[in-house]
Amino acid sequence: MVILNWNGRRWLEQFLPSVLAHSDAARIVVADNASTDDSVAWLRAHYPEQVQVLRLAENFGFCQGYNHALRELPGYAYYVLLNSDVEVTPGWLRPQLQLLAERPAAAAVQPKIRAFHAKTEFEYAGAAGGYLDRLGYPFCRGRLFDTLETDQGQYDDARPVAWATGACMLVRAEAWHALQGLEPAFFAHMEEIDLCWRLWNAGHEVWYHGGSTVYHVGGGTLHKSNPRKTYLNFRNGLALLYKNLAPGELWPTLLQRTLLDLAAAAQLLAKGQTGDFQAILRAHWHFWQKLGYWRQRRALAKPHLRAAQRPGTYNGSLVWAYFAQGKRRFSELLP
Repeated sequence: MVILNWNGRRWLEQFLPSVLAHSDAARIVVADNASTDDSVAWLRAHYPEQVQVLRLAENFGFCQGYNHALRELPGYAYYVLLNSDVEVTPGWLRPQLQLLAERPAAAAVQPKIRAFHAKTEFEYAGAAGGYLDRLGYPFCRGRLFDTLETDQGQYDDARPVAWATGACMLVRAEAWHALQGLEPAFFAHMEEIDLCWRLWNAGHEVWYHGGSTVYHVGGGTLHKSNPRKTYLNFRNGLALLYKNLAPGELWPTLLQRTLLDLAAAAQLLAKGQTGDFQAILRAHWHFWQKLGYWRQRRALAKPHLRAAQRPGTYNGSLVWAYFAQGKRRFSELLP
């Protein structure tokens, strides 16, 4: 189990005890992304035997941080990617491990993600499993855009999904290394969606298991109002589509997404959010500047599955359903 840390002593101090208590003696590794706080000293003082500290040479970001760390940890059948701001519960790993053991085709699985500060509600980053609409907009069972459902047991099942959250993901090590881990150019945001899409294209499955629950704080590194987050989401959203869409769906989808992105930028400018407006324009400019790189990455991803062939795909527009039709619950989109 690898927890990626960057200046997160407060999260480690708060949540590491639950991880150590409830993870069935799994090996715990904290990969430190060149923190400048006292995270490493605190870990070595309080958990010198229970936790292995892996110090990275610089802050590689979420994607390359995990890529570097997991290359240093060979010989395992599974990896757990766990955010430092997650509280786990007794037995949380067992249902997921059992699912991977019983389904050789399954390469990744996530538990139910509920909000730490509102524990009856689903949490934004993963909720009850990740979905995509036909234009590549991500959403979850239990979360459409910023609207979160209350957990009333409606998603206690296990089922294939389009993507599993990087906040808490169990992944088969062989599949991780075969696909070379997370997309390094993403830095952070949507990297788990890209990984899971590539897993589906490679013939694997991605699952959600509602028999396991964890609680996530979320937003600890970049707040949603930060233009840097806006930039990463929009740039990575374009790259996600370019890398993974089936050949016949690529350009029509990319054109529609571009028009919707520009409409979103205009709306932000009208609201006076010039930082976010500029972030969207930069995201598009930088995506097209690096088209040669993304073309190489697309060749490696080997996209071939059309939207109708991918589990967890809503064959409609989430933007239209949410903003024009007023749909706020997953059950109003898909059964």
